Amino acid sequence: MSKVELEAKVVALNDDINFLRTLNEMELTELQSQISDTSVVLSMDNSRSLDLDSIIAEVKAQYEEMAKCSRAEAEAWYQTKFETLQAQAGKHGDNLRNTRNEISEMNRAIQRLQAEVDNIKNQRAKLGATIAEAEESKERIQFQLSTYG
Repeated sequence: MSKVELEAKVVALNDDINFLRTLNEMELTELQSQISDTSVVLSMDNSRSLDLDSIIAEVKAQYEEMAKCSRAEAEAWYQTKFETLQAQAGKHGDNLRNTRNEISEMNRAIQRLQAEVDNIKNQRAKLGATIAEAEESKERIQFQLSTYG
C-alpha cells in the first residue's frame, strides 16, 4: 500500500472514531436527560399491598423502550453518515481515476511530442550536413573555376 492510501485510511479511521465518540456522547446525553426527566409517581393505598415488582417491571419496560428508540435513532443517523461517506469516497475514487487517466494521456502526448522533437532534430542535422556538403561542393567548384579560368 502506498503512503497516500495509508494516510487516507488513517483519516477515515479517525473520522469513524470521532463519529462513534460523538454518537456515544449524544446517546449518553439523551439517556441522562431521559433519566433526569423520568419521575416516579407512587400512590399509596392503605391496604399495604404495594406491588413493587410490577412497578419495577413497568419502569424497566419504559427505560428499555427509551433505550430502543435512542438506539434506533443513532443507527439511522450512523447509516445516513455512512452512506454519505461512501458516496464521497466513490466520488473521490472517480476523481482519482479521471486524474490518472488525464496523466496517462498527458504522458502519451509528451512521448509523442518528444518523438517529434527528436525527428525534427534529426532532420535539422541532415539539412545541416547537406548545407555543409553543398557549401563544400560550391567551394570546390569555385576553386576549379578559378584554376581553369
